This record gives sequence, structure tokens and C-alpha cells, in this order.
Amino acid sequence: MESLDAVDLQGFLGGRVEQGYKATSTARMLSAMRKLFQYLYREKYRTDDPTALLRSPKLPSRLPKYLSEQQVGDLLNTPNVDIPLELRDKAMLELLYATGLRVTELVSLTIENMNVQQGVVRVIGKGNKERIVPMGEEAAYWIRQFMLYGRPILLNGQSSDIVFPSQRAQQMTRQTFWHRVKHYAILADIDGDTLSPHVLRHAFATHLVNHGADLRVVQMLLGHSDLSTTQIYTHVAKERLKRLHERFHPRG
Repeated sequence: MESLDAVDLQGFLGGRVEQGYKATSTARMLSAMRKLFQYLYREKYRTDDPTALLRSPKLPSRLPKYLSEQQVGDLLNTPNVDIPLELRDKAMLELLYATGLRVTELVSLTIENMNVQQGVVRVIGKGNKERIVPMGEEAAYWIRQFMLYGRPILLNGQSSDIVFPSQRAQQMTRQTFWHRVKHYAILADIDGDTLSPHVLRHAFATHLVNHGADLRVVQMLLGHSDLSTTQIYTHVAKERLKRLHERFHPRG
């Protein structure tokens, strides 16, 4: 272990590639090696960290999973709004699709950051960055319904600043919300392979681009600091690309 250098490690990783191992597997291997050599260096078993000279293998960029507009409609119409808990879920799903919030941003929303009358929500995102996002009439309607008829029952006399509290009047975890989404997806007969915790965030962005929204506007709404992060949605906005091709290609 003491005699291994960067050339040895690079040769080992290169051999894995030649043997047909995927880049993701090799990247995990390199990550484990880095942790090991960082430990050896920190504890003075080695005088250097050879992994500092190694580059991570380039991983294929995966397109985000998203739902069609029909699937989103089916999902949002699944909760039984006569049940307070499901009325909460209905309002959360509507708001998520209307705003493209991250799940962590959604479950941590407080009353002071929600202005249903003006139809906007104030979000504190990654890096403590603040943005104002419009919610639209449909989401605003269901939030009002929840605030009037569902939230008081869930709180049961307790107080909470969280807009969408759990049954214990506490902030819901993102894992709990994800389980709720999967539950409704099953009821809506939506394929589990298309699901992810941010499935409605991806649908929000993709559908906006499909309908002609400017990419920089989508960037602002999503809270992306870099436009390149948002550009991936141009690759999944198939319907808009088809329409543009039909409109401008001489044989479209």
C-alpha cells in the first residue's frame, strides 16, 4: 500500500475499463480509493495522497425522468379531497407542479412565505438564496381549501408555522412525502420507472419548455444558479422540438 502511486492506481482503473466495467462502477471504486488514501495521509501512514492526481471518469449525463401532461393530471386528481390528509397532499402536489419547487423546499414552507392572495410563494433555496415563484390559480385554490378545511383538523388545536404539517403538527420529511407520491402514482396507474422524488419538478420544467417558455425564465423559477443545469430540459422537451421541426424544416 505504501509503494502504490498514481500511475499504479490509474493502471488499475484503466484495466477495469478494458474489462468492461461501467464508468459509474469505476467512479464508485475511485471514490472508495480516495477515502482510503485520504485516511492514510491524514493519519500519517503515507506522506502523500496519490488519488489527488486522478481524474474521475466521465459519467453519461442522464436525462431527468418526467411525466406527460396527461400523467400529471391523473396524479393530481388521485387524492380524495374529502379526507383532510389527502386534501393536504392534493394542495402539495398542485403547488409542486405549479412552481417546480424542490421537495425539501416544499415540506419546509412556512406561513409567512406563502401569499395565496397575491399568488406567489417565497422560497429559500440552495445556498440560502431567495426567489419568488408564482403559483397560479389552480394551486392557490387548493391551498385555500386546505387552509380552511384540512389544516385545522390536522393540527387538532396545536400550532405550527409549517404550511403543510404532518399529522403530528410537525414538518413532514421528504421521505414521507415521497412515499405519499408513490402511493398516488400506483393508484393513478403510473409506471414506477418514471418516478423520482423530483418527478413533478422535472415535469414543471419540461412542460414549460414544451410550451415555449424562455430557458432563462425556467432557470429563475427553478432556482438554478447556472443556466447549463437548466439546459438539460431542452433535451427532453420533445413536443416543442417536433413542432419546431415541422414548422421550419423544408420537409417537415
